[in-house]
Amino acid sequence: MDCKIINKLFLILIIFTSTQLNAVEFKGKFLQGHYIIGSTDPAAQIIIGKKEVKVSKEGFFVFGIDRDRKFDLTITKIKDGKKEKIIKKVLKRKYNIQRIDGLEESKVTPPESVYKRIKEENNKIGKARAINSDLPFFKDQFIMPVEGIISGVYGSQRILNGKPRWPHYGIDIAAKKGTMIKSSGSGTVTMAEDDLYYTGGTIIMDHGHGISTIYSHLETVLVSVGDKINQGDIIGTVGSTGRSTGPHLDFRVNWFQTRLDPMSVIN
Repeated sequence: MDCKIINKLFLILIIFTSTQLNAVEFKGKFLQGHYIIGSTDPAAQIIIGKKEVKVSKEGFFVFGIDRDRKFDLTITKIKDGKKEKIIKKVLKRKYNIQRIDGLEESKVTPPESVYKRIKEENNKIGKARAINSDLPFFKDQFIMPVEGIISGVYGSQRILNGKPRWPHYGIDIAAKKGTMIKSSGSGTVTMAEDDLYYTGGTIIMDHGHGISTIYSHLETVLVSVGDKINQGDIIGTVGSTGRSTGPHLDFRVNWFQTRLDPMSVIN
């Protein structure tokens, strides 16, 4: 083959390889409630909407899409003073709506006597979800934390006595009381409480870059804050503590304060 042709092909290969290395790639669906892992040049800055996110030394980053997001999502890459904007269309989902009337008011709205407690507990949960560590486990494949029947899905909403409640931001997995719960991913325990008002026995784990998982209504909590946990480790048992009508695990995934569909992380 002619040397000029070889040199030209080699130059094309270099340009193609360089372009691939500098490209921003995504894994996941741009769908309401979903979890997206991205990869790019480790030296680049990545801004999701108006929020700058961490980029790992391997070039990975992560973000989530809100349940009710109605607009396209802009991802901005900045490197060497140059900006590249990527606009992704966010697809909408339909959520289940359940109407229940004739309930006692105490079952719908908590008494004023517990308002202060609820606020304090919500502040603790918010702080745990705000952690932005360098842990790398956000990009791992997550697993189902317990075997059972999925009795509640992400995004569904109840209207009780005509009053819309907050949507359900997790999945409910019905299982026998005492069933062992596994950690869905590797990480660090940032909250371990036996008796929160709404969620009873509760564990929050940090997996890095703003991704956290929450395990609620536990009968027993078997870990402590600061524990380093491997995926699959036993962290507690299924119960019906807090505001619960039967034994189950309420499993949730968050990107900071954005609540995500756990099935998008597991699948």
